[in-house]
Amino acid sequence: MAVIHNTSLKPTKLELLTAWLPGRPWYQGDPQAPQLAKAGGFRIDDPQGEVGIECMVVTDRSGDVPRSYFLPLTYRGAPLDDAEQALVGTTEHGVLGRRWIYDGSQDPVLSAQLLALLQGHAEPQDQDASDVRDESVTCHVGDDSGFGSSSMVGMVAVANGPHGTDLTVETTTEQGAEPDDRSEPARTAVTLHIARVLEPLAGAEVAGRAAGAPGHLASVTGVWQSDDGTEQRGLFVAVRTSGR
Repeated sequence: MAVIHNTSLKPTKLELLTAWLPGRPWYQGDPQAPQLAKAGGFRIDDPQGEVGIECMVVTDRSGDVPRSYFLPLTYRGAPLDDAEQALVGTTEHGVLGRRWIYDGSQDPVLSAQLLALLQGHAEPQDQDASDVRDESVTCHVGDDSGFGSSSMVGMVAVANGPHGTDLTVETTTEQGAEPDDRSEPARTAVTLHIARVLEPLAGAEVAGRAAGAPGHLASVTGVWQSDDGTEQRGLFVAVRTSGR
């Protein structure tokens, strides 16, 4: 269980994101003067207790219209090997000391736990309180055979587009054979789509997503506060078999 410390960060997460976000291909605001505010999000626990995982929503008011972005981040006590391109920045935590903050889309710990969340094997946690489930986050696992019991082997590719990030990961699924069956587990590549630029779902769409997004093996929806203070719900993450 992750422990949320009520302490300071210098620089703050929003300060680091203000410098980092304009360089992303899906950023749609003013790259010279982002105006970021926290708008929501949730956390996922790392079973090993080593990496902090936060899926943050921020709203940027610098463009023609406010835009909300979904930003999965990881917090580490030491640099992640071969991940300089994914580094958002470093900060001094009032309790834990120096922390390295990464774009979680390129951190294998986040990919594994995001997959577990999509499968229903991990629970979304409150962004600001320890050991409190975030009931606003809805996860749906479809009926596709094998996905719910698959395990991540490794990351294959990360691709950023104008609206989101696609993570292709390799998974294995046990075949349920007899104990003396030495056949190899089946391997499948699946794509986790992270919807970076958030779009609110209408009432009928929300109901449809709760029943499973068409063409997806699993999906996660969540809420955030829009610029006018109203609560919005939208698709955060969806997973599909690669090649669909």
